[in-house]
Amino acid sequence: MERCYFCKGKVMGRTIRHVHQWGEKVFIFKNVPAEVCSQCGETYFGPEALEKMDRVVTGLPEPEEISPVPVYSL
Repeated sequence: MERCYFCKGKVMGRTIRHVHQWGEKVFIFKNVPAEVCSQCGETYFGPEALEKMDRVVTGLPEPEEISPVPVYSL
């Protein structure tokens, strides 16, 4: 993909950290290959990355690390 679907900005390949919510659970994925719009920041994932994230959230393998996450109520 060369251009962002939303703003038509230039899309570039990067490795990112992605926070994903599945029901009441929150998952943090690191070293995720993605394409990110340099103008608006919209993120696009390829099928391989999406399949791996789906396997994690539906199968719940042991995580590499566990991080405490603060929760605030507004």
